[in-house]
Amino acid sequence: MTSSPAPGTGTARAWSATVVGVDGHIVEVVAESSAGPPHLRILGLPEAVTRETRDRVRAAVINAGLPWPAHSVTVSLLPASLPRPGTSFDLAIAVAVLAAAGVVPADAPDRCVFLAELGLDGTLRPVPGVLPALLAAARSGCTRAVVSSHNGAEAGLAPDMAAVPCGSLREVHAWLRGDPVPGQPNGPAAEAALPAAPVPPVTGLDSLAVGPEARLAAEVSAAGGHHLCLAGPRSAGIRALAAAVAGLLPPLSTPEALEVAAVWSVAGLLGPGHALVTRPPFRAPHHTATAVALAGGGPGITRPGEAALAHRGVLFLDQAPEFARDALTVLRQPLSQGAVTITRAGQTARFPAKFILVAGLPPCPCGGRDRCPCTPVQGRRYRARLTGDLGSHFSIWADVARVVTDATDGGRHGGSSGDGSAARVAEARDRARHRLRGTPWQLNSDIPGAELRRSFRPDAGALAPVSRAVDLGEISVRAAGQVVRVAWTLADLAGAARPGVLECGQALAFQLGVTR
Repeated sequence: MTSSPAPGTGTARAWSATVVGVDGHIVEVVAESSAGPPHLRILGLPEAVTRETRDRVRAAVINAGLPWPAHSVTVSLLPASLPRPGTSFDLAIAVAVLAAAGVVPADAPDRCVFLAELGLDGTLRPVPGVLPALLAAARSGCTRAVVSSHNGAEAGLAPDMAAVPCGSLREVHAWLRGDPVPGQPNGPAAEAALPAAPVPPVTGLDSLAVGPEARLAAEVSAAGGHHLCLAGPRSAGIRALAAAVAGLLPPLSTPEALEVAAVWSVAGLLGPGHALVTRPPFRAPHHTATAVALAGGGPGITRPGEAALAHRGVLFLDQAPEFARDALTVLRQPLSQGAVTITRAGQTARFPAKFILVAGLPPCPCGGRDRCPCTPVQGRRYRARLTGDLGSHFSIWADVARVVTDATDGGRHGGSSGDGSAARVAEARDRARHRLRGTPWQLNSDIPGAELRRSFRPDAGALAPVSRAVDLGEISVRAAGQVVRVAWTLADLAGAARPGVLECGQALAFQLGVTR
């Protein structure tokens, strides 16, 4: 990356980045200053965006006390095939224009990426998607990043990238000329001091008065990554039990935290001063959420939906049959592939979406009130709204009669401690990870069916109840695979080397479920 000298007229370059899904792409901003009346022309942006960007950049430069070029300036954004919505190119355009006009050294922007929106007064405003953009810039050879002060903590997450948070275009100008910027942190130092992004607290399993079956179901779901359906009346407090499943999950590893932070960055959910998401997220969309809200999309920049925001965590559907059918159907892709792919206007955006699905299933449309007016037929039709679309993805069906939060705890702490549920889950995951080392899988729920039958098949005696259920037509062959995966998780929780008759029988009971 080199820039041509530009004493007053000439060519200069700066670099920015754009994000498609959670994948960043480097964008080269080329500015050419030539003889002619003062005018700024921007190529590669939609006409309406061009007008707004031109006026915003010019006002920011003038109000920052910097000279506006007395020549005609043409700016081009390359490559032209990349989508370039939003205002994150403002700062790169301003730097390229100033470098082409000789206001700053032409080689100052070398190996540096600029990501910020410009205010009319010359301030730098935050933009979404900074982390995935900087990861792409680092792969392209950039070593420095100038961002808004509000994005400084997030920018510090990018490895091998020195983050330069600035509050105004005047500070950026001083830095480009070699003058110090007060309070500027270094990339590695900033990363070491990064506070975690705020995650809503979840209820610990120890603070809930639940039956042994529901408690075991929550532990198995968290330990093996198995999808869980909790059946019971609306007054049973199923939401608290679903939140407890998220509380049982171990903290995210560094690679996992970066994945989640990248998704939250694109969604604009990382607040100022927060960057690293260390706890598995818990997302609970309302049943009026649309298919777009769950999968992602929207006008302009494709935003991640609730499925992607729950990546590495728990997605809870309270009163799941109340969701629209297309909203439930759209979840089939992430449940099968661990990702959401959105194709629109010739562009494809992909978001990671590997989560544990927990669904609340009331017995009937009224929610199971004491004096229920619903007939058995109405109850079956109501439950079929969920089972017909997503029923084959659930490995555990548990009945929840009553969930009570301990008043002395208030449901505030985020993990189990008293009976060691969280510790058992962590140990079970370690056993599964040790058994699956050398494979692309980490959890029992990840093992494909062919490999499950070839390398992880329980003994014939232990598998006899499952085989009998298949022969009788009680479960399908696919459901039998889910039973075996759950049985392995039960064995991991019990510290057993292989699933036995008890583990396979319990896993089969979870698959059949009282409600089924």
